[in-house]
Amino acid sequence: MNRATRAIVATLGTIFGISGMSHGFFETLQGNISTGNLFISAIGEAQKMWPHGNEPAFTLIPNFLMTGIAAMIVGLAIVIWSLGFVHKKNGPVVFLLLFILLLMVGGGVAQILFFPWIWLVSTRIRQPLVWWRKVLPIKIQKPLGKLWTWLLMISSALLVFVLEIAVTGFVPTVNDPETVLSVMLLCLLAEAVVLPLTFISGFAYDIAMRHNIALDEK
Repeated sequence: MNRATRAIVATLGTIFGISGMSHGFFETLQGNISTGNLFISAIGEAQKMWPHGNEPAFTLIPNFLMTGIAAMIVGLAIVIWSLGFVHKKNGPVVFLLLFILLLMVGGGVAQILFFPWIWLVSTRIRQPLVWWRKVLPIKIQKPLGKLWTWLLMISSALLVFVLEIAVTGFVPTVNDPETVLSVMLLCLLAEAVVLPLTFISGFAYDIAMRHNIALDEK
């Protein structure tokens, strides 16, 4: 099993599961009323904390309260699955289905940018990473692999910060909503760079570990 790859998937899956639960929480606050549309704002006008704090979502359930409850349940299931089961034989399949279900019940649309890649990486948890072994030069595998925990921390911090801004609009020392929005978009741009590096660094670590184990067995 690829330990670093599993840890990366578990961490990111947990973050997005909690994000889905957050969407659900705000949807329940809007009460037992009709959504009126398939595309909704998870955060209603009464709960909005800043002008851009709508949290767009999609739902097949035509009721805010029921949508919110469903999103919180599925989000919690993703957290549990990410931490305890995604590395199992059929773990990635259930992982993908849970994220699709979360998308369908108001868990947020922004996750579409991330969960396909996280799912693809999850399918590598139990695989020998043959293609990556060919692509990554042997000389950089070990030094690159040493960075995976740092890159995961940076990637996770960026994601959490973006999610916090999306809900609360809070950026220290910044009060202008348009500037706050720009900060959030810049963090997303940084995440678009750091996240792939995190995946690749995790693969490099797991390849190096497999190589060391093979040498020890000889």
